[in-house]
Amino acid sequence: MSDHYPILIVGGGTAGITVAARLNLIEEAPEVGLIEPSDKHYYQPIWTLVGGGVVKREVSVRPEADYIPERTTWIRDAVADFDPEHNAVTTESGKRLTYDVLVVAPGIKLDWDKVKGLRETIGKDGVCSNYSFDTVNSTWKFLDGLSEGHAIFTFPSTPIKCGGAPQKIMWLAEDLFRRKGIRDKVRVTFASSTAAIFGVPHYAKTLAKLVEQRDVHTHFERNLIEVRPSSREAVFESIKEQKEEELVLKYDVLHVTPPQCAPDFIRRSPLADADGWVDVDMYTTQHNTYPNVFSLGDASSLPNAKTGAAVRKQAPVTVANLMAYLNGDELKARYNGYASCPLVTGYGRLILAEFGYDGKVMETFPFDQSQERYSMWVLKLYGLPSMYWNGMLRGRM
Repeated sequence: MSDHYPILIVGGGTAGITVAARLNLIEEAPEVGLIEPSDKHYYQPIWTLVGGGVVKREVSVRPEADYIPERTTWIRDAVADFDPEHNAVTTESGKRLTYDVLVVAPGIKLDWDKVKGLRETIGKDGVCSNYSFDTVNSTWKFLDGLSEGHAIFTFPSTPIKCGGAPQKIMWLAEDLFRRKGIRDKVRVTFASSTAAIFGVPHYAKTLAKLVEQRDVHTHFERNLIEVRPSSREAVFESIKEQKEEELVLKYDVLHVTPPQCAPDFIRRSPLADADGWVDVDMYTTQHNTYPNVFSLGDASSLPNAKTGAAVRKQAPVTVANLMAYLNGDELKARYNGYASCPLVTGYGRLILAEFGYDGKVMETFPFDQSQERYSMWVLKLYGLPSMYWNGMLRGRM
């Protein structure tokens, strides 16, 4: 026996709820089922400010039930397997659910085990991360408790959600040490697998100047592979074309952005591409093999920055094309790769990066957003959370 839903959504995070909310506002939209095991919903972008001591982590979490649209059936379960040949999904509890159209949006997996020694060390002895609700409080604890030494901030060699976050907390930490009068006693290092401080030149120019002005040490094309808690050492491999020897750095505080990948049940499924992401067209979000499957958000193969702002632009495209598919019409809606990264560069300072495919600058405001502004900090602290909870998740933005 199986339950059937005309539209079945996998994932109740930013992407899944936003799609469900938009469908809920369409009178002719058919019944929607949404598979999500968690009873909590997190606004993850605010974790940068939690790690920086600006807000408490409790402001980032609300009950999932409060955001399930009224015409959506919430299936409290997790996906085990996909059977797209038969338009079916099997859940971990053993249910078989069938669909006419499937939307896959389960988010991304934090792969703590890919770095030797990280899982058993995170949250202890100076090793911290803003990338989970469970670990984010340790960031502020260790940064605020540091009086001298070496603070290192890492960026892994995998795709990650919010590509600016690894350096946002670094800039807050640098500013914190300066405000406490201990900046001359703390060495600040950004160790990144990337080739530059940021991937879009328009914003990278400003950030490179800040690196120089604020005496931030950088190691580019370096990937964290091991944490040695007993000796407080971080080990980095070289990913340069002409590989160099391993780099071993002593740390007092080590903020780790963990390697990330698609969830296991996606990677082993027929829906995945060679890299494990849901294989979709970069403009329509429709699956390249199964036309009644769509995917958006962090688990999709869409070659954009993985941010909530990207989902805000992907969701209306997905919904429009999904409805067109159901009606037998041409899929006309197009996603242009838009993403936004509010780059916190200190307390009360922020660069609002907005860009699309191929790094095309797509700014909203009538001024140069590559410069630090207090107004953009206010937007990050107050405006964007309100837009998220009251706009995106209600299908209104």
